[in-house]
Amino acid sequence: MKKILFISFVCFNTLTSMAPDMAGDGDGKKFPSLLPSSSDGAPVLTKWIDSVYATMNLDSFGLKKNVFFSACKGYGYLISKNKLQKTSLLTICDYSQPSTAKRLYVINLEEGKMLFNTYVSHGKNSGSDYATSFSNRPETHKSSLGFMVTGETYNGKKGYSMHFDGMEPGINDKVRSRDIVMHGSNYVNDKRADEGESMGRSFGCPAISYSIHKKIIDCIKDGSCFFIYADDKWYGSTSHILNARFDWPLALPQAAASNAVFPGQNNIVVQ
Repeated sequence: MKKILFISFVCFNTLTSMAPDMAGDGDGKKFPSLLPSSSDGAPVLTKWIDSVYATMNLDSFGLKKNVFFSACKGYGYLISKNKLQKTSLLTICDYSQPSTAKRLYVINLEEGKMLFNTYVSHGKNSGSDYATSFSNRPETHKSSLGFMVTGETYNGKKGYSMHFDGMEPGINDKVRSRDIVMHGSNYVNDKRADEGESMGRSFGCPAISYSIHKKIIDCIKDGSCFFIYADDKWYGSTSHILNARFDWPLALPQAAASNAVFPGQNNIVVQ
């Protein structure tokens, strides 16, 4: 299988300050532009995002296009600020879906692979089957939204676990002091979903099944992008990352969309 490396020519594409529409269709049949066309460079980035979404069939995993767009924008922003050590990975925790859905996605954008797609819990005071209420305050037992960077691992009360560092002041910058971590859980598993039962809820942590938690943690730990999304108007209008204007500073990973054409860029493909 071809391994697609980063495109060698760095193309600066200015993203607009417009936050994405919170109501994507995700039907996988058409792939309209996700970015405004006001910038000459925007179509290149648009084509990349659309091509990755289409080629990886992300709609078949239940991941809506507007959620993927938001995640890609924050991913690019964090790279532009030199916040990421693992630039090929993007993890999306989509709380717009119920807990009975496989709403955690670990994607390798460089290779165009879905590495993991599984169940994940939300905070007990964020809601029952759906997470609808979020907080950055201690002792609320609610989940936090937004962009985080994965941290170091440790062994605690829940076993092998991983810290987060929140990247959005006032939204999730207290996740470390709140002990919001990724850990394994007995109340998140396939059996509950098969029986139509909601996943158990945490004190705000994105907990995953003990059957897979070590593999996922070891994959994403130490400096990758982790995005928690929900259909939350306050977050969409408040997030300085989603509403940022910045120059996309990296050579775009082609991912699985190896047939896409990027004007003015030289693609490197290694067998």
